[in-house]
Amino acid sequence: MSSPLLKLVAAAAGIAAPLPLLVAQNGKPAPTGPVTGLSDTMVVLGSATPVPLAESPRPVAVLPVASQSLAAVTPLDILRNDASVFLEQRGAGGAQSDIVLQGGSFEQTLVLLDGFRINDSQTAHHDLDLPVPLDAIDSIEVLEGAGSTLHGVDALSGVVDFITRAPDHDRVRLSADEGSFEENQENLLADATRGRWSGRLAAGRNFSTGFMTDRDYRNEEASAESWLGTRLGVTDMIFASSDRAFGANGFYGNYPQWERTKAWFAAARQELGPHTVAAFGYRRHTDDYVLVRDDPGIYENNHIDGSWQASLRHTLNLHLGALMLMGLEADGDSIRSFNFSNGVTSWALGIHARNRGAGYVDLEFAPAKKRWNLSAGAREEIFSGGAQAVFSPQLAGSMRLTDKLKLRANAGYGFRIPTYTDLYYSDPTTIGNPNLQPESAWSGNLGADWAVSSRVSLSATGFYSQQHDTIDYVRANSNDLWHAANLNGLHFVGAESTLTWAVSASQSVRVAWTGMHGAQSALHGLQSEYIFNYPVENVYATWTAALGHAMTIRNMVQLAQRYQQSVYPVWNVWITHASGRIQPYLRLTNLSNTGYQEIEGVQMPPREIAGGFAVQFGR
Repeated sequence: MSSPLLKLVAAAAGIAAPLPLLVAQNGKPAPTGPVTGLSDTMVVLGSATPVPLAESPRPVAVLPVASQSLAAVTPLDILRNDASVFLEQRGAGGAQSDIVLQGGSFEQTLVLLDGFRINDSQTAHHDLDLPVPLDAIDSIEVLEGAGSTLHGVDALSGVVDFITRAPDHDRVRLSADEGSFEENQENLLADATRGRWSGRLAAGRNFSTGFMTDRDYRNEEASAESWLGTRLGVTDMIFASSDRAFGANGFYGNYPQWERTKAWFAAARQELGPHTVAAFGYRRHTDDYVLVRDDPGIYENNHIDGSWQASLRHTLNLHLGALMLMGLEADGDSIRSFNFSNGVTSWALGIHARNRGAGYVDLEFAPAKKRWNLSAGAREEIFSGGAQAVFSPQLAGSMRLTDKLKLRANAGYGFRIPTYTDLYYSDPTTIGNPNLQPESAWSGNLGADWAVSSRVSLSATGFYSQQHDTIDYVRANSNDLWHAANLNGLHFVGAESTLTWAVSASQSVRVAWTGMHGAQSALHGLQSEYIFNYPVENVYATWTAALGHAMTIRNMVQLAQRYQQSVYPVWNVWITHASGRIQPYLRLTNLSNTGYQEIEGVQMPPREIAGGFAVQFGR
């Protein structure tokens, strides 16, 4: 598809990244679990502008972070509140983890930070290398299904956006804890406000000697963000960095591996009046990988990649409650990669660069005093090097049958381009494929949200995805090497539901379930490394109780069954006292002491206990 859409958008003047700043300033998330059915909680994922969560035509979960920061070590602990999210975690402390949504591979989920792309061009295994500490994040929004129309490449099965928020008062908070396997964690959060300016400084580190040989880790993050109100609008600037080193025993085969990743990220967003926003961001990421930790000379890789992004967005208010969003985007990434093997230096992934540009429009109809809304959008993305452009449409709508019952449906097209690892990487176990084609999928959701009573709510969604040229690593047998390849004939069908019950003013129960099935015909007798790692069943049951004196206890039990694997339970308990100058907390993870794997061959930690306290100055 070629240029008419781009010309239309360019003539009207558009933008790219969503408006998470508005969401962060206006949102009022619930204290625990995904927020559902709240008219004053605003979301932006899947919509042209922030809309009340209760009126969103797309399945979106809002996970509050600020109210759960004492009970969580990393953002992964928050994401586990959503049964539609399956985390493929390799190590404790958030050393390296992947996100799977609705049966897609970990590479098919787009990760954002305040609307800016964090997805890594080297390998999607680094997509969750968030440069900001947990304390800097206010909430997480999860969009299920294709999101490429508004968000571009990699949004094939869903989008996860980590959102920060401008503080509204001064405070300083220090926290520290210790736990099993010599775990140690320290955090700093400092907020300040002066007239039209506000700022936030956050830093944290956590480390452990590991629950088994060569599974130690050390993670460090720091960020500084400022917001300034001017006559033009809000100026938002952020700088963040991270450094993670970890033993990777068994992560990519039966080797005593070690890895260290470092990243920094800088971005600025400027409102140009009430309807236009411009944004620019840059991310640099390095990955040092050692095959045999005690003898790096055998095989070591060093990858350096960078990516930039620029966007301009404009909204027009039309007649009869209609709104048009127009946007332009430009993105680029590059990599410089080499390896050392037995004293010989050579190129690993080599030196490569690529750029792309996109334009999109989205029309939203939400007539006043009507019980329905409708959204229709289209995007055209053009790639450098003469590659064919990609056209991504979407259609979504909802209808409120009664004040308590809403139906919603959506369908769209998502796509992903191969990472540099997919294309060029080779090692003793894996061979890339420079001839890989981009993968894509048509997907759809049909669901209902029902407020059964003032205390009980129910949400249910059915989904379907038909994929094309799916990228995976396959082999003929266990003695063969993994080869990157495009597969066809893959589709997923599934359902998910959530029941929330406010038992009393001090107690709540939430049960969430996701089940899915995927067609296996795409393999033609080959073994798959990634695409069939999805859970056929994933259940979370959570009981939260306020015990008085600002003390809260939260029990969560997960029952998960990956494809062709046995079901396993994981029981976690958090006890927090979130009030006063000194705030103690206790975390008990995997109390069931379950031996389980979220990635084939990578053992997860057994029972762990950690406790500590936070000291807060100011409100």
